[in-house]
Amino acid sequence: MTEQKKNSGRLGVWLVGARGAISTCVTYGLAGLVEGLIEPVGLCTETDSLKALELVGLEDIVLGGCDICTRSLAESAGELEQQGVLPSALVAATAASAAAYEARIVPGLLDQSEGAPVAADPESERLGALPVKEQIEAIGAALESFKEETGVTRVIVVNLASSEGQRETPDSWSSLAAFEAAVEAGEAQPSSVLYAYAALKAGYPFINFTPSAGSSIPALRELALERGVAHAGSDGKTGETLVKTVLAPMFSGRALKVLAWQGYNMLGNRDGQVLEDPGHKAAKLHNKDQVLRELLQDDELHTQVAIDLVPSLNDWKTAWDYIHFEGFLGAKMSLQFTWQGSDSALAAPLVLDLVRLVDEAANRGTAGALDHLACFFKAPLNGGTHDFHAQHDRLLTYAAKS
Repeated sequence: MTEQKKNSGRLGVWLVGARGAISTCVTYGLAGLVEGLIEPVGLCTETDSLKALELVGLEDIVLGGCDICTRSLAESAGELEQQGVLPSALVAATAASAAAYEARIVPGLLDQSEGAPVAADPESERLGALPVKEQIEAIGAALESFKEETGVTRVIVVNLASSEGQRETPDSWSSLAAFEAAVEAGEAQPSSVLYAYAALKAGYPFINFTPSAGSSIPALRELALERGVAHAGSDGKTGETLVKTVLAPMFSGRALKVLAWQGYNMLGNRDGQVLEDPGHKAAKLHNKDQVLRELLQDDELHTQVAIDLVPSLNDWKTAWDYIHFEGFLGAKMSLQFTWQGSDSALAAPLVLDLVRLVDEAANRGTAGALDHLACFFKAPLNGGTHDFHAQHDRLLTYAAKS
């Protein structure tokens, strides 16, 4: 196990999906914050309520990572510039920082069961074809190389890759012993699970910002506790689901009966392309729909969420929700809202928040899934309420007691 040093030196953050839209916004946004070119809008850890925590300075975060695509970071940034997400002046002013990050990106694992939604790097194809045990070793070697080359004192791995398809849960995930026996036997595993396993085994915290399995499986929860490593996830809560977890408790608090909650999502980026596949879409929709059922606790409730690809929207997502509810005297009423936003610009500051908060918990010696970070996720690892207000209060209580 690699020893994490407490509250000292620089923090290495290794992004899986390093040239994706979220990672690109994280890269240019972090550089802009450090150089004083942008304000920390959307960054919860820069608010007064969380500043009391001993958080790593933004200037002490060093980014690196892996990706399966051949697209360059500059090309990703160019796309986001054209779409009105990244300011051109910021991209130009932070070009040196971005180039240094690009130099620290290595080929990732191409999951053979998933395929590639983009042109894949030949080395990623080679790595993905290796026996599963060698894939894990390759990830571990890449992490250690990143740590040594940058001189950081500790590392956190963040999964920002495209969502994996829904699949049957294998028996080998039930315990760490069963999982490691399956690895020895060469049983194929999703790449998100391999990245999580390699990170936790090395003693590095893991954050899963996607609905993929990652560190959520029982075997890896056991590993995290055994190794004394913190982890957080799953599925970052940035848009429509965030609004649902704020609004739904209002109806319960006012004793209003929700009859139907219909949601419709349109998005046009690469995640939208990936979600055209039924298996990938099913995994995403499960988390988006489950929060309402758990919050409203009504077996008669009709809920449905749909996601469609609209290529011209690019990184901009539109979600329309229709809520039909019953009030006093049986009067039927409705509420509708439309949420329009850039997925990547909403997610990027949360990634930085999570990195700082997970690092803070790790420096305290906290192991296992971090309950106080539930407000950042659609499917918090330890369950609990989906009520955003209650989740956020838990984070503030944690900070106040520090």
